[in-house]
Amino acid sequence: MTPRRVLLLRHGRTEWNAAGRFQGQADPPLDDIGRRQAAEAASLIAAMEPDLLVTSDLKRAVQTADALQMITGMEARPEPRLRERGLGHWEGLTRDELAQRYPDELADWTAGRDVTRRGGETREEVATRACAAFADLPACELAVLVSHSATAVALTSALLRLDQTVHILGPLANCHWSELALEQSGWRLRAHNAGAARPVGPIPVVEAESPDAVVLDAEA
Repeated sequence: MTPRRVLLLRHGRTEWNAAGRFQGQADPPLDDIGRRQAAEAASLIAAMEPDLLVTSDLKRAVQTADALQMITGMEARPEPRLRERGLGHWEGLTRDELAQRYPDELADWTAGRDVTRRGGETREEVATRACAAFADLPACELAVLVSHSATAVALTSALLRLDQTVHILGPLANCHWSELALEQSGWRLRAHNAGAARPVGPIPVVEAESPDAVVLDAEA
């Protein structure tokens, strides 16, 4: 049994997001803007009356789930299998630092190819663990899974039976979500990158000085 609808919510902004650092499974917390984004998203999602709240166990996801928990009174269930994609030796580095240290790897990633040389996870590996977590969810009307962009996109692609080699869907902005509904023919994507109204621009957008800055990165 599975939920009939699911929201895959990306966490709010961190200082690493603002600085353009790849996070992977490193564990920085939300910054002030990220906490505000989480509160905004929580207000919108609470109005949908979710039945289940599950979160990655990384701080930035847990803190994002806390905002929804405070409004709804729901208890957030931690789920390590919803963590971000492990990025190996990329974690903590900026794009400029990657360009200096690992230019070939960055070129592959920029071209949309699955980079495996960095010592992290492949998209298929992320999808496998995220799908295992999803399969363990109880039946309900609406489940909210607080996760990370690469993990959410991998899970969405798996549910839609899309190829994991190159992700067709764009990355999620901070505190934006994908919504899927279960129909007779299978899962259908009802919305992607939904969230509070704010500019969503091309990858990457890093404007730390702006209170409404949006950072888009599939694996940051």
